[in-house]
Amino acid sequence: MTPVTPTGSARQQDDAASTEPADATVPAPEPEPSAAEAPARRPRPVAVPLGLLKAMRPRQWVKNVLVLAAPFAAGKLLDLDVLPAVGLAFVAFSLAASGVYLINDTKDVEADRAHPKKRFRPIAAGIVPPSLAVVTGIVLFAAALGVSLLASTNLLIVTAIYIAVQLAYCLWLKHEPVIDICIVSSGFLMRAIAGGAAAGLYLSPWFLLTMAFGSLFMASGKRYAEMRLSERTGAKIRKSLERYSASYLRFVWSLSATVVIMAYGLWAFGIGVTAMPGRLPSAPSTWAIVSIVPFVVAVLRYAVDVDGGNGGEPEEIVLGDRVLQVLGVIWVVLIGLAVYTAPGVALPA
Repeated sequence: MTPVTPTGSARQQDDAASTEPADATVPAPEPEPSAAEAPARRPRPVAVPLGLLKAMRPRQWVKNVLVLAAPFAAGKLLDLDVLPAVGLAFVAFSLAASGVYLINDTKDVEADRAHPKKRFRPIAAGIVPPSLAVVTGIVLFAAALGVSLLASTNLLIVTAIYIAVQLAYCLWLKHEPVIDICIVSSGFLMRAIAGGAAAGLYLSPWFLLTMAFGSLFMASGKRYAEMRLSERTGAKIRKSLERYSASYLRFVWSLSATVVIMAYGLWAFGIGVTAMPGRLPSAPSTWAIVSIVPFVVAVLRYAVDVDGGNGGEPEEIVLGDRVLQVLGVIWVVLIGLAVYTAPGVALPA
């Protein structure tokens, strides 16, 4: 009997089978970890200082320009004894705010890694170690208090209150509805108060109301924009948003816009008005009255950006909207003419 030889394909299969172990299995590919589960990469030595500087958010130092508001409104900004003190207030609040950002990002590192934008922050991305961020934040707080003391004791008190309130927000009160908006808005108000405290100026009630409700307008708009982003992406951006509704945030937003326009109008109508014994009060400055127009238009323009879901950060809106910048320049010119052309009149902020 003639033996049957296997065909070529069958011989190849037999040879392949003989070269592989019987229990060999092909491992299944492991799923890639999510952004929140991914281990932090070991940072490069050069990247750590740059990441630390980025985590301090120097771009947001533009908010501290608010320390110029009170001296500018009082006509004292160009005084040689006021300008250095206001400059120290700007530096102190820049250092304090950067320290708050470092502590906040360290506390929220896990939540930031699940955020569509915040996951690129240096601490969440693993570039800056959390321990280094905390130590740097403490050093910045001490430096802010030291710089404040160089200007005045009043500025030291305002800076210390700002740091305490912001730390309470980062560590405990961030997820409390209503409280979180009030604390965020208080940061803008304290910047304006700090400028007056550094320069030793009296702050009028209408000025304080304008700053307080203007800050609340921006803070509620920020929360509304975050809610819109959460609805579009499905990301869990902020725990306190679970207790808010779009209608409530729009209510706070509308209320604060109404009050800030009314308070500013009353403040503007008081610029240039002086009362002398036995004489009728002088008329308000025409420039101040005209400044109400660009102010109101700017508030409405800002509201358009917020309503479109683009109001995540106030400085982003201001730096990205050219029309808003033009309105701001017009307003500054008009108020400057109203304040600095008033002959021999000491104006409260």
